[in-house]
Amino acid sequence: MSENPILIFMKDFFKFMFASMLGFFLTIILLSIILFTVVVSLVALATTEEISTPRNCVLQIKLDRPVSDRSPKNPIFIDLYSRSRRDGLTDILSNIHKAKNDNNIKGILLDVSIIQAGLSTIDEIRDALINFKKSGKFIISYSEFYSQGAYYLASVSDRIYLQPQGMILFKGLDAEVTFLKGTLDKLDIKMQIIRHGKFKAATEPLFLDKMSPENHRQMSELVNNSWGKIVDGISVSRSISIVQLNQIADSLKAENPEDALKYKLVDQLAFRDELLKDLHQKLGLKDKKEINFITLEKYANVPDIHSNFFGKDGKIAVIYATGSIGGGNGNDQSIGSERLSKAFRKAREDNRIKAIVFRINSPGGSALASDVIWREVALTAKEKPVVASFGDVAASGGYYIACPATKILANPTTITGSIGVFGVVPNLKGLFNNKLGITFDEAKTNANSDYISITKPMPAYQVKVLQAEIENIYSSFVAKVAEGRHLSKETVDSIGQGRVWSGKDAKQIGLIDDYGGFERAVEVAVELAKIKNYSLIYLPEQKEPIQELIDQLTGNETETVLEKEMGEYYKYYQYLKEIQQMKGVQARMPFEISIN
Repeated sequence: MSENPILIFMKDFFKFMFASMLGFFLTIILLSIILFTVVVSLVALATTEEISTPRNCVLQIKLDRPVSDRSPKNPIFIDLYSRSRRDGLTDILSNIHKAKNDNNIKGILLDVSIIQAGLSTIDEIRDALINFKKSGKFIISYSEFYSQGAYYLASVSDRIYLQPQGMILFKGLDAEVTFLKGTLDKLDIKMQIIRHGKFKAATEPLFLDKMSPENHRQMSELVNNSWGKIVDGISVSRSISIVQLNQIADSLKAENPEDALKYKLVDQLAFRDELLKDLHQKLGLKDKKEINFITLEKYANVPDIHSNFFGKDGKIAVIYATGSIGGGNGNDQSIGSERLSKAFRKAREDNRIKAIVFRINSPGGSALASDVIWREVALTAKEKPVVASFGDVAASGGYYIACPATKILANPTTITGSIGVFGVVPNLKGLFNNKLGITFDEAKTNANSDYISITKPMPAYQVKVLQAEIENIYSSFVAKVAEGRHLSKETVDSIGQGRVWSGKDAKQIGLIDDYGGFERAVEVAVELAKIKNYSLIYLPEQKEPIQELIDQLTGNETETVLEKEMGEYYKYYQYLKEIQQMKGVQARMPFEISIN
């Protein structure tokens, strides 16, 4: 017997009605959450105000988040996606400098374990701490585990504490390069490489399963120069010979806390309560009185009453270039040629800006986008001083955009050079035909209408055309470096060929002018501008906090979620994505080097 039509209608009616009601209530709940988040975030922004440092205070430095050159503008602490925030190097340095002159700050506690930063960045923080010690104030370190970078930083301390069951990772440096040839072979993908430069190792992971002799040589020199800087710094700070430090590293003696104490890597094995007791005595406090700690994040809101940055004589613009180079706008973690060019035009046309510090942390990227940026830097350098300041890496395209600068500064551990270009055209015919059973056919109007196709091998003539383009771009790269650095083209070609150099070697061969980090670059810019009282402005302009929040809510910041969830494996996702995004000829250094 069939069901009554009226009953069917009523069932459908109530089903759709309840579904609509459920959707309505879910929408209301979601909008309420968004509204609540916006309101609380705006309150957080509105209540961010200057504070004063408590008397008899200790500045606590943890560095437990990734360190980038620039702090995010967004101070919102409600994070819908548990997104990993970053510490800005320039803020860290300025706060350490401020603490040096702050009479209420009696010392610094380095509470460091694993520092998510490159060696050059750690060097800059370490130099700032050494300068802080000139004030006569103390620096002490405490940790349950010191990574190699954390211990290098902590070695500047007057006293180093280690938890009695803790350890120090002290083993030397290892440069690891990831190779994809085996994966590509399994997928039957052939990568067609057109390049100039025998050292251009950026393409090696696509057609080799290990480093070429040339690449192995440059990697060995790179890690040995960096390791030499580390052991030399520790040797001076801890009064341990370099020979003995290498013996400790070779035998992994620092992993045992008793041996770490025996070999004078640490001063005391102590639990945290024992550390606090020692701190009480150092500060002249009674045992039960609480120690006034202030974090770097909170200390950033303390005004610098000793600052000379009044801006009476003009401004120094700090222009940041971080990440891979491409077209478009980019963001704080990637370089967009349009956004960066706009920043340089703004600085060039503003008469109040007397000089520019161009802070670069980039392995390179698109040769075309690099050339667009180069033009703006060159035009600006003709009108006012431009001081390029290299961070952990400024190589290939990252060096291309710096070469017309008035002066170039880098740390001895900076990775730079890599003057060379390449093109990559994947041939996916084997994958489509043999693995997926997909075939292709075509009808074309001209002999090379199929330039450039990824579904078949490139014909010899098309390879020849692309090789000519590569050679032309390389010649232009060499000529621009020669002009900017006042070297002959032959000299640049001899130190080019895609070879990667450490900052230490780069100074000897003329690729940089002097050693120095961000703060030294500012000093040089001030000297070249011939001013005394100045203020700093930072470009490109960052997104407003509310826009950052909207990006999170609309899914425009999903990569940071992946970074949080994937942890150390995120680099492989990033590696594959960069291969996918390569368009046109590339001026890029080996894009996956992990120095451990």
